[in-house]
Amino acid sequence: MDDVMIRNNVKVIGEGERTLMFAHGFGCDQNMWQYITPSFEKSYRIVLFDYVGSGNSDLSAYTSEKYRTFQGYVQDVLDVIESLKLSGIIFIGHSVSSMVGMLASIARPDYFDKLIMVGPSPRYLNEGDNYFGGFDRSDITELLDMMEMNFAGWASFLAPLAMNHPDPSLTKQLERSFISADPVIAREFAEVTFLSDHRKELSKSTVPTLIMQCSDDSIVPIEVGHYLHRHLKNSTLRLMEAKGHYPHISHPQETVRLINEFL
Repeated sequence: MDDVMIRNNVKVIGEGERTLMFAHGFGCDQNMWQYITPSFEKSYRIVLFDYVGSGNSDLSAYTSEKYRTFQGYVQDVLDVIESLKLSGIIFIGHSVSSMVGMLASIARPDYFDKLIMVGPSPRYLNEGDNYFGGFDRSDITELLDMMEMNFAGWASFLAPLAMNHPDPSLTKQLERSFISADPVIAREFAEVTFLSDHRKELSKSTVPTLIMQCSDDSIVPIEVGHYLHRHLKNSTLRLMEAKGHYPHISHPQETVRLINEFL
């Protein structure tokens, strides 16, 4: 147990009976939830963690072999759940973590009560006229090349696009988070994320799911939210007033309200 707790920098706070598990997105860590967790601490037990390779996780536990697909990250989630002997979890995943949580719930539906997806996408790449994910393959290649050649430049390019908020301090916070990551691991995580395709698994998901789709999100277009809602049989779609890809940072009150309404 201690190994997993240290490896994933697991923190447990709050005083409720039911468990909220927060899972951060690419280029981030558990600190990204700091604006919304205080609203839940009185009513829920809250589990926070960092994926291996992110935040204050044990970087020495990272291997390209384990984390070259989502399965490595799914295993991290299941390891944390089993170490803490959790059940009936409400899993709140941002961005890439939405699919990680869904895959974990398909593997062990008995562990999960509800899934809450913040800015989710099952597939970031466009596929002809059949599917609009928001990116062409050339966009992703450029992004990955930029990460390799000029990591700081990549961070300062992507942060304002993804945050899409007039407050420069929020953009700076995101940029700092991006830049603090190990460049090699971050690039591998980006590749796994942006080239992934989890559309086939959507039909296997049975846990009640809230899809929180931001308006004007440069990473996940609105079409993706509608696509997920059509293919996730037990889902609720909420279109947010929040712009950008990080509503839990830029619009914490709206984020908290929608989560509470679903719960």
